[in-house]
Amino acid sequence: MGIGARLKQLFTGGERGEAFFEELEDLLIEADVGAGVTMDIVGELRRAGKRFDSREELTEALRSLIRERVQGTELEIPKDELSVILVLGVNGTGKTTTCAKLAHYYRENASIARPVLAAGDTFRAAAIEQLGIHAERLGARFVQQAHGADPGAVIYDAIESAAARGEQLVIADTAGRMHTKSHLMQQLQKIDRIVGRSVPAGRYKKLLVLDSTTGQNALRQAEMFHEVASIDGVVLAKYDSTAKGGIAVSVCGNLELPIAFVGTGERYEDLQVFRPDDYVRRLLESGGE
Repeated sequence: MGIGARLKQLFTGGERGEAFFEELEDLLIEADVGAGVTMDIVGELRRAGKRFDSREELTEALRSLIRERVQGTELEIPKDELSVILVLGVNGTGKTTTCAKLAHYYRENASIARPVLAAGDTFRAAAIEQLGIHAERLGARFVQQAHGADPGAVIYDAIESAAARGEQLVIADTAGRMHTKSHLMQQLQKIDRIVGRSVPAGRYKKLLVLDSTTGQNALRQAEMFHEVASIDGVVLAKYDSTAKGGIAVSVCGNLELPIAFVGTGERYEDLQVFRPDDYVRRLLESGGE
């Protein structure tokens, strides 16, 4: 059941006193908005001193407060220059598939005829093979080394060869690091330094893929990855699989990280630019039952 449907239920009661606001807090937390952001939002509603006699009045107030906390970003690729997108995340988030979706998106929307896919997840042979299949289907150039190779070397080679060929975009997959494994996160820092030395800051972006269905665990992943690698934007994968959706509010509100894309299906074209106004509207609409 979505937030809008729960709000409708909330108004079947009588008084709009403290119990009402406590129920509203529970509703938002259960929707993955997160405890801290929820307390801020409901605190502002309390301080407003309104009775909220209609669901429409409360929904409008919530829409305004949530929208203040939600940020989007559009990652544009400069013309006639090489850019690099480093794709990060833990295993199981749909990270490698997201690399392919990004290649399709920029081919279709930025006139990049042949993006480069770099297999920086050298720890899993299956990941290299999977990305290679995507590259073949998309007509993208594929850069790989042997299973177990230094991932930094793979990505460096992809950047150097792309620069020599006059190509515009390298999308680099990385190993699915668990945010709790410090040695793997340190390796990510090494990759970050390699790319940072090879490409000017304005043309180097780091995207973190989060599984929308994992709730507040996704926030903890975002905290750690952002601390290690200064994330530029988030991709909410599997967004079509959750009726909650509040994780975007939590990530933006707690970390001030913008959302770049949402994944809405399995096809290459099922990657949409995140639109904050549309997101808030859908989050609060009465559907979802």
